[in-house]
Amino acid sequence: MDWEAIIIVPIVVVGLPWLILHYVTKWKTAATITSDDEALLEDLYQLAKRLDERMDTVERLVAADHPEFERTRLLPNRETDNQPLHELDRLITQKKGTAQ
Repeated sequence: MDWEAIIIVPIVVVGLPWLILHYVTKWKTAATITSDDEALLEDLYQLAKRLDERMDTVERLVAADHPEFERTRLLPNRETDNQPLHELDRLITQKKGTAQ
């Protein structure tokens, strides 16, 4: 039997499928968000929400003390912008309710 055939057959039968399955598994695991990532995103969302509320409070207090004060925020706090946030809050509370 030819030495090339002895080397090529195991490479094709074992090596190639192993290589393909290895990288398919790597791609699938890299595309998902872990529970730690999810918790971090939720913490960051809550922090951003609190900071936004604080900014609104500070601007309201300064505007009350100084009538000539103009709000400097690029985007004012609008209800149309807050609708996706309300939906996200609803989904978070729903997820927490089902987890308990």
